[in-house]
Formats: sequence, structure tokens, C-alpha cells
Amino acid sequence: MSAPTLTLAQPAFWSNPGHWRNASKNTAWCLLGCSIGDFGTIAIFQVFDFGWPMLAVMSLAIINGLLTSIALETVILSRQMALATAFRTAIGMSFISMIAMEAVMNGVDVWLTGGAMLTWWVIPIMLLAGFLAPLPYNYWRLAALNKACH
Repeated sequence: MSAPTLTLAQPAFWSNPGHWRNASKNTAWCLLGCSIGDFGTIAIFQVFDFGWPMLAVMSLAIINGLLTSIALETVILSRQMALATAFRTAIGMSFISMIAMEAVMNGVDVWLTGGAMLTWWVIPIMLLAGFLAPLPYNYWRLAALNKACH
């Protein structure tokens, strides 16, 4: 007789420390990649006022965050597999997680600063929000589907 399958609604599903540790590590790597492109874009537009609307800057920041996350993942994965395979794997990572991370980070920025603006005090809050937003989803992907967003 096999062990019963845990479902999402059962508290035990969410109580695996190993899955939380792996999901947290994977989410942190994703956060690093996303924040490089996101913060870099916002910083450039903050320093050089190009006169773009805030929504355009935030959209570009999200796109650049996704691209840098994919690039970082490709580099990390290329240590374990061929470069082309690493790129395809990075592209196949969970875009839901990345988009949630980016949207929350930029939403926090707008909410706290009123626009696309990086300040010393908003960056840690953005990073914390960006980390926490996709973490339960990344845990679920790992626990239920055995798939990780590295």
C-alpha cells in the first residue's frame, strides 16, 4: 500500500522544510537575476530623464528583469549542461513566478515612492516583496510537480 498523496489543502503539503529551503534558494537566484535588469533600468531612467511615462519605464524594467533572469539562469545551468540546453531550460522556467516577482517589486516601488524611483530605503522593501510574492508558488511547483525555478 502506497502512502497517500498530499493535496494542496492539507497543511502537511506545506510543511516540508527541504522544499521550503530549495524553493527559497531558487527564488533568491531568480530575484537576483530579475532585480539586476529591473533596478538597472529604473536607475538609468532616474539618472537620465528621458521623459518616458512611468508605465513605459516600469514595463521596460519588467522586460529587462525577465531577460537578465534568463541570462543568469543560462549561465548557472551551463555549468551542468550544454549552453543551448541551459538556455532552453532557462526560457522554460516559470514565467508566472518571474512576472509575479517583477510586478510586485514595481508595484511596491510605485506605491511607496509614487513612481519609478529607487531610493536607499525602498530597495530592501522591493526585494523582500519580490522574494515573498512567488515563494509559495515556487514551493508548490517543487512539491507538487517536482519542477524548480532556479
